[in-house]
Amino acid sequence: MALIIPKSYKRKLLPETTEVAIKMIKEEFQKRLSEALNLRRVTAPLFVMSGTGLNDDLNGVERAVSFPVKAMDDKKAEVVHSLAKWKRVKLGAYDIAPGFGLYTDMNAIRADEDLDNLHSMYVDQWDWERTINESDRNLEYLKDTVRKIYKAVRETELTVYRHFPHITPRLPEDITFIHSEELLHKYPGMSATERESAAAREHGAIFIIGIGAPLSSGEPHDGRAPDYDDWISPNSDGFTGLNGDIVLYDKVLDRSFELSSMGIRVSPESLKKQLELRGCTERKNLNFHKALLAGELPYSIGGGIGQSRLCMFLLQKAHIGEVQASIWPEDQIERCKAAGIELL
Repeated sequence: MALIIPKSYKRKLLPETTEVAIKMIKEEFQKRLSEALNLRRVTAPLFVMSGTGLNDDLNGVERAVSFPVKAMDDKKAEVVHSLAKWKRVKLGAYDIAPGFGLYTDMNAIRADEDLDNLHSMYVDQWDWERTINESDRNLEYLKDTVRKIYKAVRETELTVYRHFPHITPRLPEDITFIHSEELLHKYPGMSATERESAAAREHGAIFIIGIGAPLSSGEPHDGRAPDYDDWISPNSDGFTGLNGDIVLYDKVLDRSFELSSMGIRVSPESLKKQLELRGCTERKNLNFHKALLAGELPYSIGGGIGQSRLCMFLLQKAHIGEVQASIWPEDQIERCKAAGIELL
């Protein structure tokens, strides 16, 4: 995605007021999220030891920021990309019952990120995970969870409106579910991002099901690591995948706006299949994978919800740098400044 400079952009809040609004949004949304999904807050690590299998490797090409630990004979630690697998381990360690879970503030550094309106090297999100029964591993359970999260987002949007009435709500009442294979056929000749934008523009808010498995085109809609979300299991709509993305339509940028990546997590059986499909069966020997394959970890559903992204969307900002402090290329800073986009 290249940097987008919206025509005639006018910020809705001054930077000082924006800081107040950010605090309000974060406090309001995490309260609603925890109540909707029965989640309790836990403390999370900023880094984990390399070679344990705990870190999220995203699409498998992004390098984790790493460093030697002097007090541990220079063993290598790495900054987390996300806590997708760490949370599942904690569910088991805390013996959290089905229907209940945890959430945490996750902060990450993704040095390989392409920097633009939506992507920053600094990633902040609510990482959450909920224990489920094996019988809950189905599409309807996934959809029900998505609806609860979306309701929390809309309620937070209304809270913003009550405090700042000139920021009028934009989200539709309901979120639309569509499989990535259906998107491929509905919008032929488009890239995955273009398909997302077309569908988001049409519906306002969509949940794209099935991200990670190859489509009929031979390519996946988007990348997904093989060892946390289940993207290979058949589901009740006739396709595969028990995961997906919450994508909103951002009127400011006139494009799709991914807010959350989430899904029902792999079972021992689907983990084996996905590792084989990605040609990385050697991961079976890592601590996390061995525990999962041995049936020592609970079944779960989980995901991440971007904190700065939620603030950016609800405050109708044009750049994520308006709601978080990070590092940007000088030319990007200058172009944004000329357009009235003030980066923190």
